[in-house]
Amino acid sequence: MADNKQTYDANKIQVLEGLEPVRKRPGMYIGSTDQRGLHHCVYEIVDNSIDEAMAGHCDHIIVMLHDDGSVSVEDNGRGIPVDIHPKTKKSALETVLTILHAGGKFGGDDSGYKVSGGLHGVGSSVVNALSSYMRAEVYRDGKVHMQEYVRGKPKADVKAIGKTEKQGTKIQFMLDSQIFDALEMSLSLLLAHFRQQAYLTRGITISVMDEREKRPEEDSSLPRLYRFHFDGGISAYVRHLNHDKQAIGDVIWLEKEEKEGFVEVAMQYSQAFQEQCISFANNIHTTEGGTHLTGFKAALTRTINAYARKEAILKEKEENLTADDVREGLSAIVSVRLKDPQFEGQTKSKLGNAEMKTAVETVVNEKLAEYMEEHPGDARDIVGKCLLAARARMAARAARDAVIRKGALEGMTLPGKLADCSSKDPSECELFIVEGDSAGGSAKQGRNREFQAILPLKGKILNVEQARLDKMLSNNEVKSLIIAMGMGIGEVKDKTKLRYHRIVIMTDADVDGAHIRTLLLTLFYRYFPELIEGGQLYIAQPPLYKISMGKDSRYAFTDKEKESTLKEWGIGQADLDAEGENEEPAESAESDVKEGKPAKGKKAKDGKEADKPKARKANIQRYKGLGEMNPDQLWETTMDPKGRIMLRVMLEDAEKADAIFTTLMGPDVPPRKKFIQTHAKGVKNLDI
Repeated sequence: MADNKQTYDANKIQVLEGLEPVRKRPGMYIGSTDQRGLHHCVYEIVDNSIDEAMAGHCDHIIVMLHDDGSVSVEDNGRGIPVDIHPKTKKSALETVLTILHAGGKFGGDDSGYKVSGGLHGVGSSVVNALSSYMRAEVYRDGKVHMQEYVRGKPKADVKAIGKTEKQGTKIQFMLDSQIFDALEMSLSLLLAHFRQQAYLTRGITISVMDEREKRPEEDSSLPRLYRFHFDGGISAYVRHLNHDKQAIGDVIWLEKEEKEGFVEVAMQYSQAFQEQCISFANNIHTTEGGTHLTGFKAALTRTINAYARKEAILKEKEENLTADDVREGLSAIVSVRLKDPQFEGQTKSKLGNAEMKTAVETVVNEKLAEYMEEHPGDARDIVGKCLLAARARMAARAARDAVIRKGALEGMTLPGKLADCSSKDPSECELFIVEGDSAGGSAKQGRNREFQAILPLKGKILNVEQARLDKMLSNNEVKSLIIAMGMGIGEVKDKTKLRYHRIVIMTDADVDGAHIRTLLLTLFYRYFPELIEGGQLYIAQPPLYKISMGKDSRYAFTDKEKESTLKEWGIGQADLDAEGENEEPAESAESDVKEGKPAKGKKAKDGKEADKPKARKANIQRYKGLGEMNPDQLWETTMDPKGRIMLRVMLEDAEKADAIFTTLMGPDVPPRKKFIQTHAKGVKNLDI
């Protein structure tokens, strides 16, 4: 037996050197190798230039998307040092770009940076490791220094290649197709990030140029040159967030240098119901918040309650305003800069420095109280908005309790229209939300009863963008969905009680279906964002067409697939009538072609029948409703896990999503009209 055992000794221990660990486990450094990780690499390089700007040495950054697929980032900062590093005995440029945890961002009085977003010193070297090619040019002391790399390894030493009057650094890189799922950059995603950075760094200009000849469809209508510059900084950012909302007072801007670091806050209330608090640490977007955001929220609640009590707006017997009350309709940017930030992971999604909670609380308590004393009119409007939210909360609590109580009294009785699945394991269960009884009937018959539940909704649900929780819970369709999911809502929401770990929106491929889908997405985005963040919300993709020719039938999910199938079958537009139906049975024509016989047709001038086979005909059925499909077809195309296509709803850009939901679903008509007029030309195959 001993002979069969594998030998486990020192030879089995693998040692990865240099940048090998990055290529071996890229997800550890950039989060993922999908589109998110791809763009994260560009942000890492730009962040280095932003750090130069925060240190006061750079005021212009140029980002270019080149036609060969590469990206270049150039700044007018000090330029990465090129002299020999005392420890590595290599050029400082090569050290920074080829060694993990090498950089001028680790604190200390002699550090190159007081504050920086590039905490770990791995950004540039990681991007180099994940690039098939990189070229670095440094403009310093009147000279141009250059070094090239292939998959993180230098092709040669750093060398001077010319003279220049410029100063700064230019990094051009081609990300590696061996690492990433796809290499297509999204200009719109990049623009959103760089606009954000320009707001956060007052006085900086970020230019973005797209030189690509072929661009992704989402970028095709966008201009090729952008320049971002905002003297108003984060105050301008808040105005941007609220540009489609009915604002209450002006933007409140607070800033102060504390011993723990620099704190800057901009905030403004509106008549909207949703809050939008976005936090940054050293210009890094902390999507999961952290101590700085916790400090802001605590100080905001305390300060507004103190003012309301002092001015007797809140009576003695009345309860204090809650944290949710004081944040309803608030848009806020919380930005801190500190010397030694502690982030969670290389993607820096959450700030962990405990001292920043105290620093932000101190600044907001002091400065917001001063503002409210100096602007009593605005202060009373803000407190009035918060009191209105509190009254609505109490009404919503009564309505919510009625929903919960009803569920409890009926032994958590599920909606009668719900066709539940037999499995009790939420991890394998999925809930299909379908439009109408007809589609619901097909789905109920076609599903796998073991793990698939069906909830048909009657008509269009309430637009929750324009409704508070109390009104929302009085809507039967919304209430049915909440009870079916099982996790509750509002203060009593508990995700561990979610009955289905996959929620699938399945609506018709027409205008009404799109509207219902948008209403549902609004509900989930506003009240169940954790399901979107957890990747548990999906949109089913039923086929648009069934294409038949003879005994052969195929489904097409897009117009492109339809055209591809017709091309494969040798079918041209002339072989389809206006209805997409055959002029005569397709089977006989098809069988003639298969056997190589000429189809009977008109005689030629010499009296002989023409040799040309009769053109083949195809029948195209356009599905406008799920109810048009029989249960077997619906299962085969849309519900069977082995062959279905589903889109996972992602929350890549919460700020952009919030703006779109506010525009499309909010109370103001002019912004919605403008949006429709702007995007109308891009809509294809609109069924009216």
